Amino acid sequence: MSTENLTQSPEQPRRKPRVAVVFGGRSSEHGISVVTAGAVLSAIDRSKYDVLPIGITQDGRWALTADDPERMAIVDRKQPSVEQLAESTEGGVVLPVDPSNREVVYSEPGSVPKALGEVDVVFPVLHGPYGEDGTLQGLLELSGVPYVGSGVLASAVGQDKDYMKRVFTSFGLKVGPYVVIRPREWQQDESAARKKIVDFAGEHGWPLFVKPARAGSSFGITKVDDLAGLDEAIEEAQRHDPKIIVEALLRGREIECGVLEFEDGPRASVPAEIPPVQSHAFYDFEAKYIDSAAGIVPAPLTEEQTAEVRRLAVEAFEAASCEGLVRADFFLTDDGEFVINEINTMPGFTPISMYPRMWQETGVSYAELVDRLVQAALRRSTGLR
Repeated sequence: MSTENLTQSPEQPRRKPRVAVVFGGRSSEHGISVVTAGAVLSAIDRSKYDVLPIGITQDGRWALTADDPERMAIVDRKQPSVEQLAESTEGGVVLPVDPSNREVVYSEPGSVPKALGEVDVVFPVLHGPYGEDGTLQGLLELSGVPYVGSGVLASAVGQDKDYMKRVFTSFGLKVGPYVVIRPREWQQDESAARKKIVDFAGEHGWPLFVKPARAGSSFGITKVDDLAGLDEAIEEAQRHDPKIIVEALLRGREIECGVLEFEDGPRASVPAEIPPVQSHAFYDFEAKYIDSAAGIVPAPLTEEQTAEVRRLAVEAFEAASCEGLVRADFFLTDDGEFVINEINTMPGFTPISMYPRMWQETGVSYAELVDRLVQAALRRSTGLR
């Protein structure tokens, strides 16, 4: 779909495309999603787009929220929530399920439903399960509403670290050693599942990183230095996801690269480096969002290394059939090889996040970044493509 399809009768003025910014959600990344939405709402060009903020509460209710970016920030190390912004504790927003009708409706118990007008594109800034993982994308496909970012398959692959690595391997991208413990394995025989991890450690050495397989923002990740800390790490990961992934330590530098869809295809930003954070065991949630650990942009790499990581980032984007945007995370190992760690199909988009910082350094401002993502979504149709 393009904005050319939004023409009206001659006597009516041409209306602006309406963008629904959907945020919050049921995952542990709820608060960061709210912060991201605040940044997007501050940056989107109101002279070019009408904007409708829709928040999803932590219990899954779609709420009409205040369009108030100042209330959507981390204050005194506390994350904001949709519940704080919702205009009602009971009212709900309903998307159409008929592709011929894009009118959004708001209803409260005992009241006549209120039409909020048509939505031309959804900008989903949800992170983690129930939003970034293909579930919301599937709903929008059924509704026939274009949306920013990757489709159902790429979103699901980008959320599941197990299948993400399988896809990358099949396309010839190098990944680090890992082992996966699925819920059924743990439920049927904890001892055997634990031994699988211990054997992996015997082959690749300690420390290990124990992670939820389908979570982001470094939630639930533990660096385990020896067998004594393993059970606690498994329990922490399973609080976020019953499926866990255990990765071997890769010694080297952490390098990130952004990919953005332009009219002629995806392009990569200048890369960034995440230096070791002395006050944290690794680049965890606190370092990313609370303590504002400074990434180095652009990364101090040779011209050849910069070109190589940009090429690999676009390859990862294409391998997973991504659309819109991706942040690709790599390790530059001590022997000079780039190993891909993961991609994020809806990366951190807060003012201090690496994705917008990399594009700023590449020459694309935050406001232009938001605009390009909306325009890319408007150019695409829903359905098979």
